[in-house]
Amino acid sequence: MHKSVLLNECLEYLNLTENSTVVDCTLGYAGHSSHILKKIKRGFLFAFDQDKKAISYSTEKLNKIGNNYEIIYRNFNYLKEELLKRNITKVDAILYDLGVSSPQLDEKERGFSFHQDALLDMRMDQNNPLTAKKIVNDYSKEELERIFFNYGEEKYAKKIANNIVLKRQEKEIETTLELVEIIKESVPEKYKREKHPARKVFQALRIEVNNELEVLENSLKQALDLLKINGRICVITFHSLEDNICKKVFKAASKMDENLNNLPVIPNEYLPKFKIIGNVKPTKEEILKNNRSRSAKLRIIERVRD
Repeated sequence: MHKSVLLNECLEYLNLTENSTVVDCTLGYAGHSSHILKKIKRGFLFAFDQDKKAISYSTEKLNKIGNNYEIIYRNFNYLKEELLKRNITKVDAILYDLGVSSPQLDEKERGFSFHQDALLDMRMDQNNPLTAKKIVNDYSKEELERIFFNYGEEKYAKKIANNIVLKRQEKEIETTLELVEIIKESVPEKYKREKHPARKVFQALRIEVNNELEVLENSLKQALDLLKINGRICVITFHSLEDNICKKVFKAASKMDENLNNLPVIPNEYLPKFKIIGNVKPTKEEILKNNRSRSAKLRIIERVRD
C-alpha cells in the first residue's frame, strides 16, 4: 500500500490550525489528506485528483474522519479556476506530493511500471487521449530523442529512439516489456547493471503523456497567488526536473529587485512577498522503511506580505 513520504515534516511545515483552509493538489490515496483533515476540525480541505480509482478509495477513507472536505476531479492546473467556482480566493496552506502513488505503479494495467507487462498507457487521467503507446509509435525519432533526453536525462536517448523507430517498422510496439527489451538492446551492459535501464525513458514518457512540467510551473504560480499572509506551500519532488521548476518559481517569488539593494531604507511595497523556509530530505529511518522516499525533497515557501 502507498506510504506517504515526508508526512510528519509536511504536517509540521504547513502550520495548520483547527480553522485552516487547505488545498491538497495531489490527493492520491489520501495519505497526507487524511492526517490534514484530522488537524483542521473546523477548517476545510479541498483535494484535487484526476484518478477515479484514487478518488473512490480516498472518499471512503476521509468520510471516516469528517465531512469538511471536497474532492475536485480535475488536474491541479485548474487550481484557481476551481477554487473560484467555490468562492475561495485565499487559503492557508497548499500541498503538492508529486510522486506517482504506489497503487498506480503497482497496478500493471496502468502501464507505469517497467517491471510488469501491460499496454503502454501511463495516463494519470483516463480521459486523456495521449498514451505512452501513441508517443512510442507516432513521434518522430527526433521528438523521441528530445523527450528521453530532456525529461529523462537519458544519455543513450539517441540510440534508444533510433531502435524504437526501427522496431516499430516491423510491428507496432504495444506493451511495457516490449519497450523494456528495446531499451535493453540499446544500452551497454555496464549501464544495465547500475540501475534498471528503462527507468529514465519511462519517467520521460510519463512526463510527456501528462504534460507534468508545464502544468507544475503553471499551478505553482497560481498557488502563490492564493496564499494568505503566513500561509505556506509545501512541495515534495522526486526528480531534479520537478525540483528545479519548484526552486525556480520559489526563488523568483522571494527575491528582491537587485536595483533596490543600495537603498538605505526599502519601502514595504518593494520587499519580497514570499520567504523561502527551506528544503528537507527524508531521514535515514524513513528511507529504510520506504525505499521510494530516497529521492524525495520537500521545499517550503511562506507568504510574508500582500
